[in-house]
Amino acid sequence: MVTLGGVKRFLRRALVGILALWLVVTLASFGYNLATDGDAAPPAGLKFVEAGGINTRYESWGTTGTPVVLVHGAAESVDTWSRLVPLLATNHRVYAYDITGYGYSERKAPYTIEELAGQLLGFLDAMHLGGAGQPKPILVGHSLGAGVAAEATLEAPSRMGGIMFLDGDGLPLPGGNSGPPRWLIIPPYRTSLFRLVLDQGWLLKKIYNSVCMPGCPPMNVDEWTRPFRQPGAEKALWEMTANGIPAVAPDRLAKLRDLPLPKSVVFGALDTNGGNPTETATRIGAPSPTIIPDANHLTPISSPTQVAAAINTLP
Repeated sequence: MVTLGGVKRFLRRALVGILALWLVVTLASFGYNLATDGDAAPPAGLKFVEAGGINTRYESWGTTGTPVVLVHGAAESVDTWSRLVPLLATNHRVYAYDITGYGYSERKAPYTIEELAGQLLGFLDAMHLGGAGQPKPILVGHSLGAGVAAEATLEAPSRMGGIMFLDGDGLPLPGGNSGPPRWLIIPPYRTSLFRLVLDQGWLLKKIYNSVCMPGCPPMNVDEWTRPFRQPGAEKALWEMTANGIPAVAPDRLAKLRDLPLPKSVVFGALDTNGGNPTETATRIGAPSPTIIPDANHLTPISSPTQVAAAINTLP
């Protein structure tokens, strides 16, 4: 027979056990964080320019032709475009930069879509693009970058020569900021989780393959993770994803339909992460989307020839 006293003893023991487990986990987290403390050195030879008040890492290629500005997606950087750039630079001036919060650019909150667009417009200023008497660039936004390019275009349409949505619809993710309550993932546990994920090369390769294969080269784990070992990277990632991936509201995005500039939508046929390409094309007033066979969400890596050909069709 269960007595009230027995229930109380069980609850006390359970509470002591929970507290002991919490203490062990907390001490282990502090110890792990201390043992793994320290930032990685950035690669040598990086170039930076001030863009919208942000010290921005960038690269440029080519000397002639219509300028193309490449805007990468979440967890990406300038290096994401390395297979595409040589194909474009033969007949375009090509520019790419690291969005604040990712890559090697200065990390500077708030990470709203308006602030990210401000960095892009500042980058155009720094590269002397889209101003009075200056050539107008084609913006190519990959995944998250589609929203950044869209917002910048909506804010300054007269500066743009065209826009391409590449593997991205520019909209907020379905479900918004779904997932475990953020108050459960607090320091020091957040730091431990962040560093543990970065150290799991096998897991990162599995994720990479799931959104890139077929057609992608093997993942260079250091190239992808080194930017996240820079000062402030963990805090920036946490702040950037506080309200979901930065994106443009549907009603505002639809205003692109009325802008008289060339538009294009390009998706991998196997992509389930970037949204619906047909709906995206209709929403922004673009022609029917270009679908790349046997390609997934990272077409700049898996299918650079097809992506370059699609960019070349824009005036």
